[in-house]
Amino acid sequence: MSALSCVRFAAGISCLAVILAAQAPKTASSQPATPNAGATVSKAEDSNANYVLGPDDQLVIRAVGVDEFDEKGSTAPPRIDMRGYIDIPIMGKVKAAGLTVQQLEEEITEKLRKYVRDPQVTVTVAEFKSQPVSIVGSVLQPGVYHLTGQNTLVQVLSQSQGLAEDAGNKINITREQAQGPIPLPGATEDPSGKFYTATVNTKLLLDAKDPGANIKIMPNDVISVPKAEMVYVVGAVNKSGGFVLSERESISVLQAVSMAEGLERTSAASRAKIIRRSDSNQRVEIPTDLKKILAGQAPDQQLYANDILFVPTSGPKTASLRALEAAIQVGTGVAIYRR
Repeated sequence: MSALSCVRFAAGISCLAVILAAQAPKTASSQPATPNAGATVSKAEDSNANYVLGPDDQLVIRAVGVDEFDEKGSTAPPRIDMRGYIDIPIMGKVKAAGLTVQQLEEEITEKLRKYVRDPQVTVTVAEFKSQPVSIVGSVLQPGVYHLTGQNTLVQVLSQSQGLAEDAGNKINITREQAQGPIPLPGATEDPSGKFYTATVNTKLLLDAKDPGANIKIMPNDVISVPKAEMVYVVGAVNKSGGFVLSERESISVLQAVSMAEGLERTSAASRAKIIRRSDSNQRVEIPTDLKKILAGQAPDQQLYANDILFVPTSGPKTASLRALEAAIQVGTGVAIYRR
């Protein structure tokens, strides 16, 4: 190769590198909203040498000393077609799907030996597209993401910017049978025989108390984060409504009363009750003496998903309070009149 050809080739490579840098996808750089949700997944680097290529992945292939590369960098980075091939100058169609990045480098290097002495080839991934993962449910940015190597559950969740505030205490994973069983206790096979399913405890995962739960995610996995279950407090409380259980499976009656900002002065605390649906969907009412519980004279009780704590209003208390309010209003009026 002449010195002029070398200069022209180097200039072309520089232009191509600039164009590819503009085309390469940006990876998330912000930290996830959920604490301990892990680091974001990096762009193609040496650590992606073992990434298994597949259809729709886009590659950047550089070979020092090969004139066939467009000197202006106008040749688009090759994308692996649906049959698993890429079109490379000189060599034509080359099978890429199923090979790792490193194996493809070695394959191209060996083929180039027919044309170039001691070829120096580098292959990087410009766009990861062949290993999609779906993240749905209570995450900040649900959608389809793409694996960039050996990605764990925490790393993939971080791509969706972490869990939403109403996320529940479980993460469900569905995996195609072809990818093998899910390495988690309690993993089961779907009745159809096409999928495996498993569940991860959110709190244990994010608190790093169960490292085994941070499993490697496989292509086409579906990660579903259900919304948290709720309990409800209604009646003579200062703030009626539903309250999210978050990562908890239950809360105590005292915790629920605290979340409802306490009892009203007219409440009949001793006549409160928990309304619950049984397994047969029958309504069950459990008497709950809040007065004794608050006084420490009776054990606290637990509220589970969809339970309703109902605190009735005391008729005599309401009448007394209204009489007191009327007396205060009269007294205030007299005081104003005397002035």
